[in-house]
Amino acid sequence: MTTTAPPPRALRDFYEDPAVPVASGPSRSRRQARMLARALGPAGHGGPRTILDIGCGDGTAAATAAPYLRGHRIVGVDWSQDALARARTRLPYAVRGELTGGGLPFAAGSADAVLFSEVIEHLVDPDAALDEIRRVLRPGGHLMLSTPNLAAWYNRVLLLAGVQPVFSEVSLRGIHGRPGTRVVGHLRLCTARALREFVTASGFTVVRLEGAPFHGVPRPLRALDRLACARPPLASILLLHARRT
Repeated sequence: MTTTAPPPRALRDFYEDPAVPVASGPSRSRRQARMLARALGPAGHGGPRTILDIGCGDGTAAATAAPYLRGHRIVGVDWSQDALARARTRLPYAVRGELTGGGLPFAAGSADAVLFSEVIEHLVDPDAALDEIRRVLRPGGHLMLSTPNLAAWYNRVLLLAGVQPVFSEVSLRGIHGRPGTRVVGHLRLCTARALREFVTASGFTVVRLEGAPFHGVPRPLRALDRLACARPPLASILLLHARRT
C-alpha cells in the first residue's frame, strides 16, 4: 500500500502495523499479470521492460505475477518500511518511494509499465498519484490498476437493505454497519464508470476493463461472484488497463 502525501500520524501508524493486511487475492494478481503480459509481449521482443509495482505491500502480488512476466524487470515500491522488509524476501528489487512530496525515485519516462494494485482506495490524493505515475511512465506506457468495485453485485443488494457496502469503512478502529471482520483502511471507492472517467481525465487512454472475483466472498457465493466477472460493472474487483497518452 502507499499514499500520496504523508498521511495523518494515526493513518501512517495504521499502515505500518504488521497486523494490517498488505496483500490481495492471488486470483486478481494472476488476471492482472496476464493482462500486462499480453500488452508487453515476450521479453525477447525489444528486450526486458521495467515494471514498477507501486504500493507493492509485502510483495506477494508481484511474486504471483512474476511467472507471467519472465524476462522483464519488476521493481517493488512502497513507503512502509515493514512492508518493504517483507517484500525483499520475495522480490529482487524493492525500494522506498512516495507518490508526492519528493515523488518516486525514478526519472521521467523511465518505466514501461506500472502495476497499481489495490492502492487507489487507500489514497488521500489520488489525482496527485496518477500525475506522478504518468510522469514516470514512458509515452504509451501501460498502467494496470485494480480496485474494489463500489457497485459490486452484492453491494447493490446490501444498499437496498440499508447495509453499509462491503469494502467501505467509516472507522480505522472497527467494523461498523457492514459485513466483514477486518479494517483495511479504505478511504474512497469507485464504480466502473467513475474509474474510467477518472483515469481518462488524468491523461490516460483506457484500453480494457475486466472484472475479478474477491477472495473474501463466502464460499457458497463464490460461483456467483466468478460469474459476475463477465460484467465488469458488477464484479467485485475492477481491473483496468490504460496507456499513457
